[in-house]
Amino acid sequence: MMPLVRIQPATAADTSVLGVVKSQENAAQWQGITERLQAAKVAYCVIDLENVRNATDLSDRPVVFLPNVATLSPTQAIALEEWISQGGKVIASGPVGNMSQPGVRQLLRSLLGAYWGFELNQPSQVQPLRINTQSWVRQPGLAGTIRGGVVIPASLTSKPAAIWQSKDTPSAVVTTERSTVLGWQWGTNTAAPVAMDSAWLRAAVSRYVPVSNAQTTTPKNCNGSAIAISPPQLQPPAPKPTAIVPQPKVTPPVNRQEEEIERIAPRGLLAPDGNNRLANVEAIALQQELQNLIGRFESAQLAANAQSGIKANPTVESRAVAQALTDAKAIAKTLPQLVRQGNYVAARNQWLKAQQILWQNYPSDRSLAQPEIRAMWLDRGSIVRAGSEQGLAKIFDQLAAAGINTVFFETVNAGYPIYQSKVAPQQNPLIQGWDPLASAVKLAKARDMELHAWVWVFAAGNQRHNTIVNLPVDYPGPLIAANPEWASYDNRGSIFPPGQEKPFLDPANPEVRSYLLRLFEEIVSRYQVDGLQLDYIRYPFQDPGAERTYGYGKVARQKFQQLTGVDPVQISPRQPNLWQRWTQFRTQQVDSFVAEVSGHLRRKHPQIILSAAVFPLAENERIQKLQQHWEVWASRGDVDMIVPMTYALDTYRFGRLAQPWITSNKLGSTLLLPGIRLLDLPVSTAVDQIQLARDLPVSGYSLFAVENLSDELQTLFQQTQGGNTQTPVPYRQPFQTAAARYNSLQQEWNFLVVNNQLRLSGRSLSLFNVQAADVENALKQLAAEPSLSRLTVARAALTNFQLQFRSWIRPYALENPYQAKVWENRLATIERLLNYGETVVLKREVAPVANRE
Repeated sequence: MMPLVRIQPATAADTSVLGVVKSQENAAQWQGITERLQAAKVAYCVIDLENVRNATDLSDRPVVFLPNVATLSPTQAIALEEWISQGGKVIASGPVGNMSQPGVRQLLRSLLGAYWGFELNQPSQVQPLRINTQSWVRQPGLAGTIRGGVVIPASLTSKPAAIWQSKDTPSAVVTTERSTVLGWQWGTNTAAPVAMDSAWLRAAVSRYVPVSNAQTTTPKNCNGSAIAISPPQLQPPAPKPTAIVPQPKVTPPVNRQEEEIERIAPRGLLAPDGNNRLANVEAIALQQELQNLIGRFESAQLAANAQSGIKANPTVESRAVAQALTDAKAIAKTLPQLVRQGNYVAARNQWLKAQQILWQNYPSDRSLAQPEIRAMWLDRGSIVRAGSEQGLAKIFDQLAAAGINTVFFETVNAGYPIYQSKVAPQQNPLIQGWDPLASAVKLAKARDMELHAWVWVFAAGNQRHNTIVNLPVDYPGPLIAANPEWASYDNRGSIFPPGQEKPFLDPANPEVRSYLLRLFEEIVSRYQVDGLQLDYIRYPFQDPGAERTYGYGKVARQKFQQLTGVDPVQISPRQPNLWQRWTQFRTQQVDSFVAEVSGHLRRKHPQIILSAAVFPLAENERIQKLQQHWEVWASRGDVDMIVPMTYALDTYRFGRLAQPWITSNKLGSTLLLPGIRLLDLPVSTAVDQIQLARDLPVSGYSLFAVENLSDELQTLFQQTQGGNTQTPVPYRQPFQTAAARYNSLQQEWNFLVVNNQLRLSGRSLSLFNVQAADVENALKQLAAEPSLSRLTVARAALTNFQLQFRSWIRPYALENPYQAKVWENRLATIERLLNYGETVVLKREVAPVANRE
């Protein structure tokens, strides 16, 4: 997506080209930093990190330098992200961001394309790589012996510009198009001499702007004027409410890193610093996860090789790939020994080295995707920034090129529809002069993509949105403002849940339910969307143990008192029987509304696809904290897809969140689509999580959100999953998808047979081929002409094949247990698609999407 603003060079009146960030960490080093800045003869000004709150505060210089800045706040990191998106370039040195919060560290890795890994034990020689792609390091004075640390590349576009002349020749300087990361504490006499530091800075700045010899002057503070012009926005005092009874007690907004979804992610395997002792269980898990990472890498390589054709590479892997696997497997074997020796830093660094080796050899230039749901949430912010149908078309072009086949289009947000509604009181005020939903449906259809309207259900406002549209922070949204009796409250009488920003409607109120049904019917009827996704289909996050609970709307209290004789505000979790009834009552309000929406829409629009974005908390915990019992919706068939928001900053945690639901037997025939959040997620980790989703028994994945889709990830998607819009979509054409996915499996098996790697021969191979062909024929016939009789034949053939599959591939599985399990998972996915197809295609008698208008 094109940035809205470009950073422009400083005006002629101010010739400085570099903004140097001064922080608490480098304040003690500032004399040495200043000495080197003057020696470099680069015109600069100083940015006080303490005053950075937005991109404007980072000045209008084209380059910003972060010398040894170990701590950035979330606000400062987000400001840097925005500044870079506007065309800014960054130079960083030392352990930049290493003392920041986890989310900030991840964001900085993504922005800089590299991070400080660990300090070298002794001074080492820095050797610039004098290659064509890094010609800027040919300048004199860049080689020498200094004290520093290893810089670890974090993206496909990261390139080493200099290496350490030590064991394994690790990176000393890493660059991307927008960043340069120096692997030592620039500006300190204990790390490098003045001449070498100044030479590197001058060379790095020259990558981005012409550098002339600046006169030595006293530098000014270059973000002082920006702060004076655009002071930080102070929250106005909350006005006294007039329409809402009881009066809302406003809770301050939570920070970005404290959003509800982030409360549920389990801890990762690798601590940020890696110096803490590893327990035996953690050490075993660390080794197992590395073996799983190797397995995912091999799975991606096999898929790419098989799709390229069985004659494309008779040795299966290139030398580089083979060597990468050898090195990574060797590291996996040494990890337990390092842990036993108490060498936890080395264990962590070896793990990271293996990860880097594999990522550098990932098959990013070849198609490797199978028929699957590739969904992405298109958020309100991106829609507003698009500004018109022409702007929105650019986004849809990007998504189509990236192979995305399903768009969850944010249609109702904070109580505002994105279009001019006859049901809702007010359109989103950020939309003027066009109908984004009409444009989106048109653009999606022209690109053979599905467009599903994504709607907030019970969340009716947003304090962050209020600040954007210049409303008081405690404004409850247009619905509750117009209908105060629709509001729900917490047990202290506040309309805003503790520590959260969104007020909620009362699901027990029949007027609320009627309004939402009319709104959803308007969306589906007027715009003929392909699907409807229910978000915030729950109560807000609660902590019953701390007696922070929610759901005390006027109607809910009346109904519960009629049922039990007790006003729910008078009870607490210390009264288990009554409290359980209150929890069940609220849960049933949500359950019954999902059933009501499903029944109403499917009667009038039988081809509509219904999905729900949900929390992946454990079932009982989720009911207690959110009253969201989505297993019930799935088992009843109320929804076609459950989309758990399995958001995590590493693949280990993503798997721990996703796998319990993937293997659940409580979902009936409903499809499950794990969600991946791109915010702060390095490209390598995003790709690894997608690969895990492909290796598990699910039919695809969903990405949150368009605003976080980087150019690097966009390019990788185009190469690995883009370009083929004719493949079937699982929720729309389940039988065709089952046949196509089985064909992908056969391609992999045939590839390995030709290369003598499947470990099958003689009679076993003959039986395998015969029964594999039986499954292929049965699935093809079912896909061509769906019927219950053909479904029965396909199920029988598939079941018979599955029963013998494990014994057939046992010799292969002894050497490749991960890949063998992947194949079993993919056969299980086909089985689930048959179950889903029976419900959606045969029992509902819905025609495939290709035949509908």
